[in-house]
Amino acid sequence: MSEPLNDPSLIERFSAITGPDNALTEASDIAPHLTEPRGLYKGESPLVLRPASTEEVAAILKLANESGTAVVPQGGNTGLVGGQSPRPGGGEIVLSLARLNKVRALDPVGQTMVAEAGVVLADAQSAASEAGLLFPLSLGSEGSCQIGGNLSSNAGGTAVLAYGNMRQLCLGLEVVLPDGEIWNGLRALKKDNTGYDLRDLFIGAEGTLGIITAAVLKLFPSPRGHETIYAGVDSPGTALKLFRLAQDYCGPSLTGFELMPRIGIEFTTRHIEGVRDPLAEPHPWYALIDISSGQSQEAARAMLEGLFVAADEQGLIRDAAAAESEAQRQAFWEMRESMSWAQKPEGGSIKHDVSVPVARVPEFLETADKAVLSAMPGARIVAFGHMGDGNIHYNISQPPGADKDTFLARWREMNEIVHAIVLKLDGSISAEHGIGQLKRDELAAIRSPVEMALMQRIKTAFDPRGIMNPGKVVASR
Repeated sequence: MSEPLNDPSLIERFSAITGPDNALTEASDIAPHLTEPRGLYKGESPLVLRPASTEEVAAILKLANESGTAVVPQGGNTGLVGGQSPRPGGGEIVLSLARLNKVRALDPVGQTMVAEAGVVLADAQSAASEAGLLFPLSLGSEGSCQIGGNLSSNAGGTAVLAYGNMRQLCLGLEVVLPDGEIWNGLRALKKDNTGYDLRDLFIGAEGTLGIITAAVLKLFPSPRGHETIYAGVDSPGTALKLFRLAQDYCGPSLTGFELMPRIGIEFTTRHIEGVRDPLAEPHPWYALIDISSGQSQEAARAMLEGLFVAADEQGLIRDAAAAESEAQRQAFWEMRESMSWAQKPEGGSIKHDVSVPVARVPEFLETADKAVLSAMPGARIVAFGHMGDGNIHYNISQPPGADKDTFLARWREMNEIVHAIVLKLDGSISAEHGIGQLKRDELAAIRSPVEMALMQRIKTAFDPRGIMNPGKVVASR
């Protein structure tokens, strides 16, 4: 780990860049920046800097590069793999992007927005909506996560099926490099073949190559018609058939298709206030389907009705409810978005953020369930997620009455079981949460030596002194 940063004069030089009010040195002020939502990582830092401009970020990195001081960029601190957390030792300073929170420009004709890294995702959505447009990225943490963090982790969310992840939603970037230089790549071009695509190197790099300070985001026309369906189904295999049918009937108007198990519905209705199951009888699995029409509400309703009739004829739906108001639509989605947090009151939960080819989702679930329950009888499997793009959050809640610490001590063992099945099915061990600290060593074990060597070369080329978020994604040299 890093050596403690004990030089008061160096800390004063860093603090002078942002001003003392935005250079946090008191333990109580620093504490919220040292832990992440799951509590898996708790780091140490003598200083949290809160710059208000790209130029202040550049001055901080210039001094950090000169002094060999490690810097950990941090957005809304909602990441789930420890990518935003400093490590123990006290040798790393935290750089919070929260004050870079301006929407610099919005072009309704070109359908783009220039947003700074600290803009909260929900605020970006609202700014687009006020202009009659849509920024489609949607996450459970959208009220606190920030655009810079979304880009650094290449966030996906519930609308990837129709709009893609953050890599597809970004046209250009402004980035401060580890030596303090500023790269202005804020080009709002859909076509630009001038050399290497530097933008894509920084998206998903988790702050290990530089700090994203602003981005040009793609916007879309707001749907003129919207339908949301909550349906009970027999199995993931049936849900897959329903998904294919929905694709046929809705085409690009199919903007979401989520899969949820009965146990997840039970946890959510038990622990999340105001959430209820809209169907009268329980069902083994559920599909949450979103249809968005660019034509009209009538067109969206026609697609919904056609899908209902065809699904009923094929025996794919046991029961279903269509949202009759915006409030009901949001209630359906609250069920899905709350599912991860609803597991917390049930005790320990071992998480997996994986993806497999869409056609192999049922095979993955069946194989993984058998393997996990064989290794841990009584475990409660809460597997849910984005059926439309193959991203499943395969979470394992502790057996009732089990000791939480004993259960969580088997985290790595369960990861190895689940990830081995994912890799056998040509999937990925990280679909949208990133690598961070949690999966860094596993990444090195599953990627080829050529791939890891290329990643290390890129890291060294951009950050020869190794000051940018060390120990994340790739091991420190």
